[in-house]
Amino acid sequence: MTLDFFTDIAFLAGAIAFVWGLRLLSSPDTARRGNIIAGLGMGIAILAAMFQPMGTVPNNYLWIVGGMVVGGIAGWISARKVQMTAMPQMVSIFNGLGGACAVVLASAELYYFYDGQTALSMGELLILYLALLIGAVAFTGSMLAFAKLQGLVNDRKVTLPYHNILNLIMLAVLLGLTVYALMQGKAFGFNMAMLILALGLIYGFSFVAPIGGADMPVVISLLNSFSGLSAASAGFAYDSRIMIVGGILVGASGTILTILMCEAMNRSLLNVLIGGFGSSGKAGPAGAAGDQVAKEVSLTDAAIQLFYSNSVVIVPGYGLAVAQAQMVVKELDALLEANGVNVKYGIHPVAGRMPGHMNVLLAEADIPYDKLLDLDAANEALAQADIAVVVGANDVVNPAAETDPSSPIYGMPVLQVWKAKNVIVLKRSMNPGYAGIQNPLFFMDNTRMLFGDAKDTLNKLVQEIKNM
Repeated sequence: MTLDFFTDIAFLAGAIAFVWGLRLLSSPDTARRGNIIAGLGMGIAILAAMFQPMGTVPNNYLWIVGGMVVGGIAGWISARKVQMTAMPQMVSIFNGLGGACAVVLASAELYYFYDGQTALSMGELLILYLALLIGAVAFTGSMLAFAKLQGLVNDRKVTLPYHNILNLIMLAVLLGLTVYALMQGKAFGFNMAMLILALGLIYGFSFVAPIGGADMPVVISLLNSFSGLSAASAGFAYDSRIMIVGGILVGASGTILTILMCEAMNRSLLNVLIGGFGSSGKAGPAGAAGDQVAKEVSLTDAAIQLFYSNSVVIVPGYGLAVAQAQMVVKELDALLEANGVNVKYGIHPVAGRMPGHMNVLLAEADIPYDKLLDLDAANEALAQADIAVVVGANDVVNPAAETDPSSPIYGMPVLQVWKAKNVIVLKRSMNPGYAGIQNPLFFMDNTRMLFGDAKDTLNKLVQEIKNM
């Protein structure tokens, strides 16, 4: 048996581990194991690549090991330091770095081609330009998405009049130059190829610029699929089957996730990309909507209502993640269950900043997964609930999605918390949510506001119940 045989077997084992790990990621109960298995698959693939015969080209183990050490340290520090609330930003950066890798690989191959050191067919040249362009868009687009989520960039400061038309013109120019490069072959020149790269980097930034902050999770998912496609293109260029498989898996899963997120918001991908929903703009009134005034509830009254209820549905949102209040929610859950209260959790598909955000947070607190209800089941439970407790959620419980055709979120499926007999909303202030629009729920007759930091408020609420 040759060395090629063993490397092929190793690549197959790595690919199987990728698929298996991805499958396990579909549930919070098995996600940790899925991550470990996929990581082992990547380790196997890297080792196999290190020992793969390279013909007359020597393996440069110093560069490989150096890259692994630097990347491993960066990944370890990120995993240890980055909070769950910043996980979408970290995912965005990793997406961008994946695209940047594809750009570096494609640029190197194009340099050797235009320098006359290698020969490429038109198909191979097309693949390199695809890796170059898709990777460039994924890189700068992801960096801007990170900046927006981190609050470093104001949407209004990076957009121009008729920005979407400008993007279409830039895309047409890029595609036209790419076709011309394919037709010219080596006569096109490396400098012109770098001009295409520069335009691709600018287009990636411009592509994300007009998209509103509330749509950034969808954009990150889409850019994730772009980074996968760029990796797959690089895999074709290098005839690396493991890169092709890994890139296709990332591209396909990112595309599926993007579609699911759009369906959860009842919007098309085109509407997300050109709609500007959630861009920084004028927010609704901070304390009231028209002549309406929100009604507050005291900690004691809230504790009494919860303690003597039959059924409670807790709806977590980004505010819970920011306050890191999942452990206190678990304690509140245990106290209520001990008194015979049926406690469930309503989880919106896009609650937080990415799909599964709330599921992971609650799983960290060892809340049983069967208590987490998806959108349809949660709405059925809410209609029968004595109390709905909204912890830091806003846009996903906004009735304007069903009642106000002029609202930017009209048509988006939401958790119908207002159908519960009573609603208690835990919120820092009356400021609008991520979409930048006011929520009529806060002014309804059966809604009471409990202001303050979610963790601090829940701790006080737990203490009130313990004292009863």
